[in-house]
Amino acid sequence: MKRLDQAVRYASPWISLGLALALLVVWLRPDASRTRTPSPANTAQQPATNGNTPTPTPSPAPVATTPALAPVPEWRGASSYAAAVSAAAPAVVGISTQSLVRGRDVPSGLPEEFIHLVPETAQRVQGAGSGVIIDVRGYVVTNQHVIANANEVTVQLADGRSARARIVGSDPDTDLAVLKIALQPLPAIELGRSDRLRVGDVVLAIGNPLAMGQTVTQGIVSATGRGQLGLAMFENYVQTDAAINPGNSGGALVDARGRLVAINTAVLRRQDGTEGIGFAIPMNLVRGVVAELIDNGRVARGWLGAGLHDVEAVIPSGGKPAVEDIMRNAAGAPRLRGVAVAGVLPGSPAAAAGLGQRDLVLRLDGHRVVDARDLISRLAQRRPGSKARLDGYRYAPTGFRPFAIVVTLGERPQDAQELAVRYPGLVPG
Repeated sequence: MKRLDQAVRYASPWISLGLALALLVVWLRPDASRTRTPSPANTAQQPATNGNTPTPTPSPAPVATTPALAPVPEWRGASSYAAAVSAAAPAVVGISTQSLVRGRDVPSGLPEEFIHLVPETAQRVQGAGSGVIIDVRGYVVTNQHVIANANEVTVQLADGRSARARIVGSDPDTDLAVLKIALQPLPAIELGRSDRLRVGDVVLAIGNPLAMGQTVTQGIVSATGRGQLGLAMFENYVQTDAAINPGNSGGALVDARGRLVAINTAVLRRQDGTEGIGFAIPMNLVRGVVAELIDNGRVARGWLGAGLHDVEAVIPSGGKPAVEDIMRNAAGAPRLRGVAVAGVLPGSPAAAAGLGQRDLVLRLDGHRVVDARDLISRLAQRRPGSKARLDGYRYAPTGFRPFAIVVTLGERPQDAQELAVRYPGLVPG
């Protein structure tokens, strides 16, 4: 035992030194401790050797340094919209119209002073468009311009039936109209909500383009709330790249479940390579207009009776408008920006309240007006007979004098757009 104890004492320092050296080698050359096992493929490619030839050690495979890509989410979009089309298409109809247009067949080269001697003749003109059955009682919504001046309107159903239609009412200010047909039974489209539309949502346009029969095109919602296009007085369009062609007017724009979200109205004419820009009237606007047309045959809106236009007026020397009304241009010069009155119709609510030409309106019931269309749109949302307060400034050579008047609104006439003819470039309000 004594000898064994001496041997252990003698060997212990050397064992500790050996372990220390081994740890140092592992720390400096971590790959030296790995066992390299050639892959079967590499083993198969090695040439046969005799017992005296050492087997070469294969070099280690390069370590990948490219970070792993995030997994691509699985595509769960619809591969077909046939179900949506099946749900909506039966309620989308073709509309054909006939109108009598009077005119003169003037021979070429006839002097202008003799044109009135050529007798007028009536010509029958045909038109085509689309519509949507929104009620099983036979109510069909379409665009007003589809049936404007029509003497005869015929509705062609997707199932092949057709019927003469009666015009229930129309609204030129939104370009909407309602027809009534007496067929039974009738399909009715499910109504959706345009306020829930998002840019990028899939939409389908269904209609009767070029009178060639029912056609479906697909696209997305490109934008919402489009206005200032000059298509109608009150504009709040849904923009889409779904193909809309002549004859699609009045047809359906539906979502991926086949619910009606807008009425197709117009497409931007191709110019400078432009394409894929169509517009539709949102369902949230259609609902209110259609309900009034069915109940009353017209839409009753508040009416001022004046020609209006946007203006940025220079403040004359001596003028002292309120500080909160002063807006400055890019150069910092003070300006009054508002809605100028260019003319007042005799006997109108504006005339009765004392609104005068060159008056500058800045506020409606205490709220700043953005421009002429904004003012008219907000007045039109009120019922005839309701009161509205207008604040602004009355022009005088020496300065602006503030004024405030209360107007009792009248009912906006359907031919209000004729005011724009009397005052070119103005917004009829």
